[in-house]
Amino acid sequence: MSDFRSLSAGFSVAPQISIEDIAEAKAQGFAMVINNRPDGEEPSAPQGEHISTAAAAEGLAYAAIPIGHSGFSHAQIDALDKLLTDATGPILAYCRSGTRSTHLWALTRARAGDDIDGIVDAAAQAGYDLTGLRPMMDALAGEK
Repeated sequence: MSDFRSLSAGFSVAPQISIEDIAEAKAQGFAMVINNRPDGEEPSAPQGEHISTAAAAEGLAYAAIPIGHSGFSHAQIDALDKLLTDATGPILAYCRSGTRSTHLWALTRARAGDDIDGIVDAAAQAGYDLTGLRPMMDALAGEK
C-alpha cells in the first residue's frame, strides 16, 4: 500500500517505496521518482538500481539525490531545484520515512522565495514537522 503524501501540486513524498509502488506512482500520474536514500543504508530495502529499473519500465524518470547523516548541502538543493525546474510532471521523492525528502523540498522552496509559513503548513498537513528546520529555511530565504 503506497503512502504518497502531497506537499504541493507537483511534489509528493513517501517513506521507502517498493518496486510495486512504482506502478502505483505511474497510475497516480507521477512523471519522476527521486531517491533521497543512500544505497546501502538499509540493505533489505530496494536499492536505487532496482527502483531506477522499475521506474524506467514504467516510463518514469528517475534521479538520486542521496542525503546521508552529514545532512543537507547546497549541491543537493541545487540538484532538486534543477529537477523541479525541468520537471515534465509531478514528482515523487522518497527516503526512509519521507522526512529527508520533505526537508530537501522545504529548503529548496525556501531558497526559491516561497512563503515559509506555507511551506511549513504544507509539510505539517503531510505529517512532517519543520520546526527545527525553520532557522535554515529563513537563512536560505535571505540568500535571494
